[in-house]
Amino acid sequence: MQKFLSCAQMRAADEYTINTLGIPSSVLMQRAGEAVAAQVEKAVEEFGKNILVVCGGGNNGGDGYVCAGVLLEKGYAVAVFDASDGNYSPDCAARKRDYKGMYSEVVKGDIIVDCIFGVGLNRKVEGDCAEIIDEINASGAFIISVDIPSGISGDNGLVQGIAVNADMTVAIAEYKLGHVLNDGPDYCGAVVKADIGIKAEGDYAVACEDADIADFFPERRHNTHKGTYGSACIAAGSDMYPGAAALCVCAALRSGCGYVKLSSRDSVKNALVTAHPQAIYLSQPDYSSKCLAIGPGCGDTIQVYEGIVAALKNYKGKLIIDADGLNALSKYDPDAFAQKECPVLITPHVKEFSRLTGKKLPSVLADSVNCAKNYAKKYGVVVLLKGASTVITDGERVVLNLRGNTALAKGGSGDMLTGFACGTAARGLNLFDSAVCASYVLGCAAEIASAEKTEYCTTAEDILEGIAAAVKTITLG
Repeated sequence: MQKFLSCAQMRAADEYTINTLGIPSSVLMQRAGEAVAAQVEKAVEEFGKNILVVCGGGNNGGDGYVCAGVLLEKGYAVAVFDASDGNYSPDCAARKRDYKGMYSEVVKGDIIVDCIFGVGLNRKVEGDCAEIIDEINASGAFIISVDIPSGISGDNGLVQGIAVNADMTVAIAEYKLGHVLNDGPDYCGAVVKADIGIKAEGDYAVACEDADIADFFPERRHNTHKGTYGSACIAAGSDMYPGAAALCVCAALRSGCGYVKLSSRDSVKNALVTAHPQAIYLSQPDYSSKCLAIGPGCGDTIQVYEGIVAALKNYKGKLIIDADGLNALSKYDPDAFAQKECPVLITPHVKEFSRLTGKKLPSVLADSVNCAKNYAKKYGVVVLLKGASTVITDGERVVLNLRGNTALAKGGSGDMLTGFACGTAARGLNLFDSAVCASYVLGCAAEIASAEKTEYCTTAEDILEGIAAAVKTITLG
């Protein structure tokens, strides 16, 4: 698993390393600058030998002065552009004094190293710095940002007015939340981590890798039967959205559970039965099922709301609420979870979550990890908050799903996620692990499908067909 830190967590790790482990900040800055210089050296052969290091006045700028000094000593053609306002942190001032090379008055080079702001930026970039960033982006150079592209929030990945559009980002010590949330992935380019000896201890957000997800697919024993692998029941679909039910069912059928049941209108069931004869078709949700999912394509009606409330009070299995199920709760009673008698997973996208919580959308985007974590803790539910990087939390643990691409930015993706999560929970996983597993597998399936058909042309059906290949890739390598 990979760790992702907030700015506050990174500051705490810095302080612990300096004050408790006794490694001076000057030593850490030297290591950071050397790590960035090493990446610049790798880029020279391909992109050109003229290097410009653009330094602000904070410690990020100090890293840049170290980088420039190291490259100068090795004989590279390097210059510094001073992007500060004349004020420098103590460490940056010391490194600026140590630097004996040239300065440039123009933003120009084959390779530009962006060291204007670090991860602690908490204001809109304006004035001279905004103009400098605009010149960096227009330069045509290969751009390497130190820690995070200047202008990107280290906590939420949002652009603060304007941001450097980097080809590569050297993450100092640990990955940051801003590398993977919101705009971060579009601005960071390839992200490489430089270990400089900072020790980060604590409960941080993590991202899974194939080996972690493979544990959710243990070898199946020979002496088993369909009852061994549980039953998933899905309440989904309407006359307007029969496809939502079809996608849920199709994904659940690929999850490994023993039975898949669909509770829906007669028109929906009649439309699906020929194509999916292995499913079981019901008029009402079956509470004997191991997992019940409610909401996709149902409409946000009072009847849907009442069905959810009944399940919260009376169902004893694992309950997943998605899409119109969440919209119905937002419409009629956002506090309905207070009366739940079963474990619950909700799978909103950010707009659905905004409606459910009453928070403005910008507030959710600016603090998605904590918004999801606080909500999960308040109501005792698991939250899967869909976004550029999906946030999954039970109020204590936080997992980020980094798999997937814009092939999933189409109708039907959430329905497949709900279906696969429902089937996965039915075969034995708890709801938190089911959410982690389902989001990762669907993301991997989207990558596999779009590699052949492009992110533009990939459909939900293509992604469904990619699920088997995704599970095979994850489990067999």
